[in-house]
Amino acid sequence: MRKPTATNRLTPRLRAACAAAAIAALCGTALAGGPASAAPGTGTTQFKGVNWADPRDNYADDPVVLSGLTLSDSYAQTYAKASRVISAFRANLGANTVRLPINPYTVNGAYWKSYRGVIDAASDKGFKVIVSYWEGTGAQKDGFIDDEATYWPMWNTVVGAYRHDPHVYFEPMNEPHGYTDAQWADLAAKWLATYPSVPHGRVFVSGAGYNDHVTSVCADPRLKGTYLSLHHYGFWKSYATYDQWVSDLKERIGDCAGRTVADEFGAPMTTGLDYDKPDTADNSVNFIQADTDTFRKLGMGSVYWPGLRTDDTYSIQKLTGDAARPWLATTNRSGADRLAWAWGRGRPVQN
Repeated sequence: MRKPTATNRLTPRLRAACAAAAIAALCGTALAGGPASAAPGTGTTQFKGVNWADPRDNYADDPVVLSGLTLSDSYAQTYAKASRVISAFRANLGANTVRLPINPYTVNGAYWKSYRGVIDAASDKGFKVIVSYWEGTGAQKDGFIDDEATYWPMWNTVVGAYRHDPHVYFEPMNEPHGYTDAQWADLAAKWLATYPSVPHGRVFVSGAGYNDHVTSVCADPRLKGTYLSLHHYGFWKSYATYDQWVSDLKERIGDCAGRTVADEFGAPMTTGLDYDKPDTADNSVNFIQADTDTFRKLGMGSVYWPGLRTDDTYSIQKLTGDAARPWLATTNRSGADRLAWAWGRGRPVQN
């Protein structure tokens, strides 16, 4: 929670990406995930997604290996497994977006060749892909970039690989809580200046702190045109009513809903809670109902944490079937109902 050939020799996937990028340049748009996407400031409902995570919560001092994958998988094996998982996210939940972790160990070493299979598979299936940097563990888990000497080469590689793919979005850091609001805004602005070939509409600037408020980055003119990512969790309070959770969320968003995507929010999904029924006695039910109602009302996209993470009680999907040909099953039907509601489908719960 807490990745020099003539155009006529390019693969069909890359030709399509280049064509889309050319159209964006000609039209003066910033391509927020494809021609049908809205630009930041006009709403973010096009992002209907889930996080796919390493069982270790994405904090690692070695390559991140997503649940269901192995470090020894080849590119082809990774691509095949990821294709099935992405298809299951769509079939089971109606998702069109996946958020993925990276770190220097994943990108700057041998595993990058295989890990690209996840990004490529998602993009080829038309998913929007948010690629986010995670810090390490132990003393490294302090809310700061672990090592800028490896951080910037990591992004050089990822941006170089995917700057022409309109499905891929870049999030410079997950939960930058070590920095003050001003320091984090400076670092985000440096990222944008370092990669001027990336349209601002393909960048997610994390809210300050634990991604827990977007008001400061929203107010910074250097970050204009970017998406803003917000995190929100029920465990931040021991108990709050539905109305209190709505107020808490809106305070963190301010007047920036038109640019904001909640790219992490979640609650227990494997413990039998029923999110379809009003239950003011349960903090998690109040939280999920308040968040999903508010996302829908404000026209905000949302990316649930996690869509898939082995042994996480919050995980709304679990692995099924053969390890070489994975599929997913939904862990909580009422939780899936609430995601559908946030994403503009289904029926509301009466509070």
